[in-house]
Amino acid sequence: MTVQRIMGIETEYGVLRPGDTRTTPMVLSGQVVRAYADAVGLNAAQSRWDYSDESPLRDQRGYDIAREVAHESQLTDEADPSFANVVLANGARLYVDHAHPEYSSPEVSNPRDAVRYDRAGELVMRRAAELLAEHPDGATQLYKNNVDGQGASYGTHENYLLRREVPWARVVAGMTPFFIARQVITGSGRVGIGQESERAGFQLTQRADYFETEVALETTLRRPIVNSRDEPHADHTKYRRLHVIVGDANHADVANLLKMGMTSLVIGALEDEALPGVIVKQPVATLRAVSHDVSLAQEYELVDGRTVTALDLLEMYRDATHAWWTRRGNDPIADATSEVFEHWTRVLDALRADPMTLTKDLDWVAKRSVMEGFIARHGTGWDDPRLRALDIQWSNVRADKGVFHTLERGGRFTRLFSDDELAQAVVEPPRDTRAWLRGKSIEAFGDDVASASWDAMVYRTAQPSSYTRVTMPEPFAGDAGSTDGWFDGGVAELLERVGDDKVVR
Repeated sequence: MTVQRIMGIETEYGVLRPGDTRTTPMVLSGQVVRAYADAVGLNAAQSRWDYSDESPLRDQRGYDIAREVAHESQLTDEADPSFANVVLANGARLYVDHAHPEYSSPEVSNPRDAVRYDRAGELVMRRAAELLAEHPDGATQLYKNNVDGQGASYGTHENYLLRREVPWARVVAGMTPFFIARQVITGSGRVGIGQESERAGFQLTQRADYFETEVALETTLRRPIVNSRDEPHADHTKYRRLHVIVGDANHADVANLLKMGMTSLVIGALEDEALPGVIVKQPVATLRAVSHDVSLAQEYELVDGRTVTALDLLEMYRDATHAWWTRRGNDPIADATSEVFEHWTRVLDALRADPMTLTKDLDWVAKRSVMEGFIARHGTGWDDPRLRALDIQWSNVRADKGVFHTLERGGRFTRLFSDDELAQAVVEPPRDTRAWLRGKSIEAFGDDVASASWDAMVYRTAQPSSYTRVTMPEPFAGDAGSTDGWFDGGVAELLERVGDDKVVR
């Protein structure tokens, strides 16, 4: 594959109801999910997620963590049944993840769709915020960001399928330098240095200060650059899923497209052993140093003694993946791959010449430009608390409150999608993956869908106590073309079309 592979984005949204000291974040998150679910006719009081195939304690390095020693945050297959949890008609999952409402996009086959369905999540959360605007305890604010300004961080995770045959050690070696370097494009910008903003200043990313190790299974403590969870949500004999937690929530379409597109290309070259053989000497320290260096000029040491900048590393990866893509040929979505390479080259060249020319394309550049304008107008410095407040407000999902959305309406950002295309992604699943079967089942059969997961559906049949489980181990099966007519009748007709083994192929 090239940029074409199964991928998706999970975003935990910051949630706040100013002045309400009684409602816990978990309860408030549940109100967000239920408000949206009620508005679109879904039953959020009854969990619709099937946890039976999940394995959050299985490590890519060949072992399982014992449940009795695992941190409670790792037990994602033991969700509180009282938590709101729904599958949406577009195939996405909307639920309470610890203290945050989370929108997990449906699986898609390319970076453009990944960005479109991620932005659909913003519209879902915006609708929820509007529904709760007149709540008796006050309006609820939702933020597509990764820090709360008080020392806490929450995730925006990416997911990519790759071939199981690729050795895990090669994945770690190939992806670590790339994840360190890509921050100069994918960072969403942050006011403050350190986990609790101990030092005044501006950095490229929201998340870098919260990472503590190179490889680990955890996602909320001892955060690793490369997460080793072995949970493919697909045929385990054929696929790995690279669960990427070292990224920011992006608003800018170009930055988000590059995040997903560059990473997919790097994985493709990794699978074919075509990446540059570079190893960063101190990966965790370098990850943070790259985020702190807005000049983009600092050099970092490789294990072979060379020193390189983050831009040098990204250029090495760009050149290696482009050479691999050219040799490989026969790209079924060559235009989409070319689009990623064109942006990648253009943005790299601009970052070398003058990063501030990229205010329409990169989140951190646009945010820095606004912050520096504020500093110039008010004669203040980076330690001004109003800048932190502006940083938080940048990501408010409300169209009338979010700084990003205000600037976007004014034409200040490159848009890859029309309003109609984003609205359609809220209600219709991707046509070329199994998300089509999941989303259309929710739309057509409603309460006759007992539960769902990424790789399975459980349907209620004629008898109230009778359930049939259908598995979907191949993410490209269950698409619109192969399920034509499946939703015209009832559940029994769909099950007959699936076949006796109840596996979608």
